[in-house]
Amino acid sequence: MMADLGLLIVRAIIGLLFIGHGLQKLTGWFGGHGLAGTGQFMEGIGLRPGRTWAAVAGTAEVLGGALFALGWLNPVGTVLICAVMFMAIARVHWARGLWVSNGGSEYPLVNVAATIGVAL
Repeated sequence: MMADLGLLIVRAIIGLLFIGHGLQKLTGWFGGHGLAGTGQFMEGIGLRPGRTWAAVAGTAEVLGGALFALGWLNPVGTVLICAVMFMAIARVHWARGLWVSNGGSEYPLVNVAATIGVAL
């Protein structure tokens, strides 16, 4: 019973945060930059066309977050979330080391570990 509640809390928080993060990219909600701004960022990290990659990342986060939160089609939600996190690690965080205080990959790795742990 308590394990089910714990799993529900983890799924809901991580899933809803990924939905919000994806909506930042797609719509500009929650302080995001929308497709135009995120597309410019994507171009800056070498992903072209940037607007297309922003839409792909945002869609993967919204869909992955929703599937993860609801526990549907396991492990599809986890795969979508991890794909975005691995790309973020490779393109943005890797060169900055591990710790988030230096812009490193610590936080995306936590997301990957948590979602894989739940999926398993």
